[in-house]
Amino acid sequence: MGMTIIEKIFARKAGLEAVSPGDTVVVEVDMTVLIDLQFATLWITPTRIHDPGKLAVVMDHAVPAPTIKDAAGGRQARTFVADFGIERFYDVGRHGICHQVIAENGLARPGEILACTDSHTCAAGAYNTAARGLGPAEVYSIMCTGSTWFQVAPTVRYELQGTKPNTVSGKDIFLHIANEYGDAPNLNLEYGGPGLASIPMHDRRTIATQGAEVSADFSTFEPDDVLTDFLGQRGVTGYCAATPDADANYQEVRAIDLAALAPYVARPGTVSRNGSPVTELGRQKIDQAFIGSCANGQLEDLEIAAEVLRGKAVAPGVRLLVTPASQAVYREAMRRGYLQDIADAGAVVTNSTCGACFGYHMGVVGPGEVCITSSTRNFTGRMGSTEAEIFMASPATVAASAITGYITDPRSVTA
Repeated sequence: MGMTIIEKIFARKAGLEAVSPGDTVVVEVDMTVLIDLQFATLWITPTRIHDPGKLAVVMDHAVPAPTIKDAAGGRQARTFVADFGIERFYDVGRHGICHQVIAENGLARPGEILACTDSHTCAAGAYNTAARGLGPAEVYSIMCTGSTWFQVAPTVRYELQGTKPNTVSGKDIFLHIANEYGDAPNLNLEYGGPGLASIPMHDRRTIATQGAEVSADFSTFEPDDVLTDFLGQRGVTGYCAATPDADANYQEVRAIDLAALAPYVARPGTVSRNGSPVTELGRQKIDQAFIGSCANGQLEDLEIAAEVLRGKAVAPGVRLLVTPASQAVYREAMRRGYLQDIADAGAVVTNSTCGACFGYHMGVVGPGEVCITSSTRNFTGRMGSTEAEIFMASPATVAASAITGYITDPRSVTA
């Protein structure tokens, strides 16, 4: 019996001919990423690390530092990278949400394993990488030893068919899948099929990122020409991509007809079995709209927002916050005029950071407020008050809703 993508990567990194569900494997980790929160909490400086070339440090969750604790953590991070000769350090000015920085700098490579303390590390699965968020103690151990262990989970494959409509985004695809199939604990998700070619890299990353919201172990995409071109433009070479065997053993294969999809929204609390096409929601008033996060703060997301907002105005009583996913995205969006269009519509463009997504700074929602977000999570209390409600949708839907003041199908605004 053949192997899935994740099984191929595990076998290769464990030095085994084959692995199968239920096996426990010890694998070499190719890249370990530390984030600012790790230095601001229970940081203990190690006596040695495995390989400075396989380590990166990204200032992302609380940048620039909003508290004294975060400022002290930043100082510890700067001391650590200087003392251990770590060249891949993305400090304030080069910073961004770690998953965006990982993508921009070629840290996630096909067929390799990447670990980070952030739960949305699965974002790098878009690049055919076995990427997973792990606890701070485990990531600390990997930093010191260069390896970790995993138990191989069964894999569910999503066979993408048809062509994605221009009005449908990666967020819509994910919300449809989450609503249709629910949670996927102790499972790996694999995406491929003939429809994959119609899904651009930024949408693939949105889908991979959101795998954490259905509790999947890993979310990985098949390699194809779209990925090869993306990596080539960033100078990423010398990798060995992992493709599934024709006779790979899947727990289930689920077909997704991309052409049949429409803009989606998830209701507050969870994305699993809790969504619908936007047109079926009814007239839901909003107080705040947020575009950003590792899932949807990419350059293409800001381009979409700018196209919806250009020449229009944010509705009275609505706050629209837009957070580019990295400083590099911020600069390029500024050069292209996206930020001008967004700000002219009445939105606030913030510094690139995790910020409002995890309810920490620059956009916390208050009691009784309703927020529509394109970020990663909509559970109670995620973005601030436990008495607030969070709906999740695509950047286009969020931008359209900010204009009308209620959750709106973007096709009705842009038509």
